[in-house]
Amino acid sequence: MPPANPAALDFLLTRRSRPAKTLTAPVPDRAVVETLLTAAARTPDHGKLEPWRFIVLGKPALARLAAIIPARGAALGIDAEKIAKAETQYAQADLAVAVISSPKPSEKIPQIEQIYSAGAVCLALLNAALAAGWGANWLSGWASHDRDFVRDGLGLADHETVAGFIHLGTETNAPPERPRPDLQSITIWIET
Repeated sequence: MPPANPAALDFLLTRRSRPAKTLTAPVPDRAVVETLLTAAARTPDHGKLEPWRFIVLGKPALARLAAIIPARGAALGIDAEKIAKAETQYAQADLAVAVISSPKPSEKIPQIEQIYSAGAVCLALLNAALAAGWGANWLSGWASHDRDFVRDGLGLADHETVAGFIHLGTETNAPPERPRPDLQSITIWIET
């Protein structure tokens, strides 16, 4: 049998995202964020295409994104409550990393696999932050899927999308455990 890493397995079995609205300063410094990004970049990447990239957003950048939300929401006919919630997501944040799905042309690696890899980067970054003792949460929301918002606010190219915003900070209170999936109802074993 290969050597086990019980601490890592225990972490994965008990990990819990921290609600973004409960995160506050202090936030990880640049050196820590670079370590977290290094861990996230070790995500499986068929063909070594690196079909993703990072945009680290500090408080001023997040405030700038928050300011774009009301006009974009109104232009799209989004409900006022949803606009306010999205605006708050950015305005109250101190640090977030936008994980950008940026598929590369490839005859061998289908685009969908490259998009899945970007999603895996989000989870790897989230788990790296939690393992390092920081509060972290993976969010998206309607604005992250709006072409004008991601182009004007983040400078994304036409082929790029936001896989997620990973909010980072210090947790103000530990969230309660939540119900987890019933493995019996979502698992089928095929042994022959």
